[in-house]
Amino acid sequence: MPEIWKPAVTVASIIERNGLFFMIEEDTSDGRRINQPAGHLDPGESLIDAVVRETKEETAHDFTPTCLVGTYLSRYMSNRRGIPVTYLRFAFAGELGQKHDQPLDHGIVRTLWMSYDELVATKDRHRSELILKCIDDYLAGVRAPLSIIYTDSSVTQPL
Repeated sequence: MPEIWKPAVTVASIIERNGLFFMIEEDTSDGRRINQPAGHLDPGESLIDAVVRETKEETAHDFTPTCLVGTYLSRYMSNRRGIPVTYLRFAFAGELGQKHDQPLDHGIVRTLWMSYDELVATKDRHRSELILKCIDDYLAGVRAPLSIIYTDSSVTQPL
């Protein structure tokens, strides 16, 4: 049987306050990069649970998603693995909550607030070309209610 192709499913949070966006700076195999709080969907969790978890792990803050901004498909050549990797990203906008006294996830150097102009000026340091696309969609008012996302109980319950 031929191998089944699977994209890597990721989630990202878009957090805006007073015209500034809450970002992370992280060490990657491609060097130090700027990204939205983001990460992979883990087995047994919903997309919403994943974005809440990833945001807390990478920023030490609670995150309450309020809407889905978009779904994005992209591909890039992984320097670390030497193969093309396709990502299916779900970007959520929401509210930043309480800060917790916990270390940031492995590789995360710091959190920072950046203006749109600063993000454009540092485009060459972005972890993904999707960062600006997600923020552009957010600024254009693209919003879908969280109710369009359904997670069957079979995902979160043991079989």
